[in-house]
Amino acid sequence: MRRWPVLLVVLGLIWGASFMFIKVGVRELEPVVVAWARLALGAVLLAIVFVWQQGPRPALAQVRATGVEGGLLGVVNNAIPFALIAWGETHIDSGVAAIANATVPIFVALLALRFARGERSQGLRLAGVLLGLVGVAVLTGVHPRGGWLGAFGTLAVVLACVLYAAGVLWSQRVLVRVQPLALATTSLAGGALVLTPFALAQLPSQVPSWKPLLSVVALGVFGTAIAMLLWYTLVALAGSARASLVTYLQPVFAVVYGVVLLGEAFRLPELVGMVLILGGVALGSGGVALARRRRQVPAPAQ
Repeated sequence: MRRWPVLLVVLGLIWGASFMFIKVGVRELEPVVVAWARLALGAVLLAIVFVWQQGPRPALAQVRATGVEGGLLGVVNNAIPFALIAWGETHIDSGVAAIANATVPIFVALLALRFARGERSQGLRLAGVLLGLVGVAVLTGVHPRGGWLGAFGTLAVVLACVLYAAGVLWSQRVLVRVQPLALATTSLAGGALVLTPFALAQLPSQVPSWKPLLSVVALGVFGTAIAMLLWYTLVALAGSARASLVTYLQPVFAVVYGVVLLGEAFRLPELVGMVLILGGVALGSGGVALARRRRQVPAPAQ
């Protein structure tokens, strides 16, 4: 039995909730502090698991094998995107941020035109990329409440998705020679290290209330440590294109969390944007073409 579909659903549930936790966290903490705290906590937890699982010397050897590349990947795939999304959510609802985040497979397809020939898009897949970009335009340009700050908040999330897409393609190459847990630990630590001086300069003058603090802890434990381990395992098992399909699930879960638990509204522009983006993802990721081929394959004789 394939494991990757189960990992996909679990990761969608976790990352869908992460947008809610970010929204609560940035109510009293600066976006960079939220991003740094989740990275630092996640790195510490994964390091403990890594050493316990492998032993100190083998774990250190694998971290060295990951090297500077793993740390740089953490900056591109974790530190900057986490900060951008946290800043974006100071101006937009968590559900809107999750919908914008669903563009990751679209940017994977665009970047693959140059950096991953095996995953290039053409025909229906290219049409899906264009459809998804139209969805981004709808989501950004017709945001009903945020004005220019709402548009810039959405664009910040979209920029984070471009970096996520680059990180997806990059991590798939690194995972050929490095275990997922080693890469997850090193990348989180590298991202936390880069954000440390910025976070220290923006620490709050008083202790925040319990809700933002618990939200950051949840982000570190579930949305970062556990989720990144699942993510790199998913990329290793299923490849970057299939792994990116988690963005089908997380906006739906995030919208439900936001509406039910945070009292956010879900309006027509968000619905249209989500339909266009997820439709573009379906085409751009090759999911529609794959479904067609499966229907055309004759059933085995009984």
